[in-house]
Amino acid sequence: MPLDFLKRSGRKPEPASTAPRLLPDEIEAEEHELKLTYRAKSSQGVRMTAGPRALEELPNMLAGLAQTPVEVIEPLALDLSDAAPTIIKPAQALQWINANHDRSPVARHALVVLESVDAVDPAFETAALALLSGEVDTSGYPEFDALIGGVASHWDEISGDMIVRGVVGWGGRGVRGDTDRAAQKMLASLLANVLASQHAVGFTPVERPVPSAGHGGLVCAHCGFASAHERAFYCPKCGMRMLRG
Repeated sequence: MPLDFLKRSGRKPEPASTAPRLLPDEIEAEEHELKLTYRAKSSQGVRMTAGPRALEELPNMLAGLAQTPVEVIEPLALDLSDAAPTIIKPAQALQWINANHDRSPVARHALVVLESVDAVDPAFETAALALLSGEVDTSGYPEFDALIGGVASHWDEISGDMIVRGVVGWGGRGVRGDTDRAAQKMLASLLANVLASQHAVGFTPVERPVPSAGHGGLVCAHCGFASAHERAFYCPKCGMRMLRG
């Protein structure tokens, strides 16, 4: 007796359905997020009448507060005037790396924080920076809640006096509410050290110089520093009056 179910069927198999499948009401998604928070505080300016010798006292203004060696960071030279710690502008980032590659992790972190929030302008200010409180990681970089900073100074274009102010910064991948209060106390201590200088005259408004348009700054005849702007009367590095031909 023949087995009918073993016979070949004359019908061809129907192709698989190509109709689009409906998406589910909810799609599972993996979230990716990175939050970086940089903050800083700066004090009032204090006028110093010591002339160029006042620069030698900047590291002493961190006495009793610095937990690491104080690094004095001078204004940028003219060929590095566009340096900025921003990865989205490769040319500026490369200049910044070239200008700061030999600094300590604490100083580099401090510059990233303070420059990112415009608390320090490296074009004309001299900064004395150190770790003020907190811990560093295994690479030597400060943790997000560690306080970094010190004092920043620039030369008054009218009188030639040096203006000094305290500056404190912190930040990174994290936020702590009590860091702000600790920064306020540290800033008060820095300001007290600045006012304790024998050359301090008193408080003064902090008016940062505004570079004029154009290129080709003056070169200081005393220290050889190339000014970042043509209208400078005093050298941003040594404080001596610029000589014009």
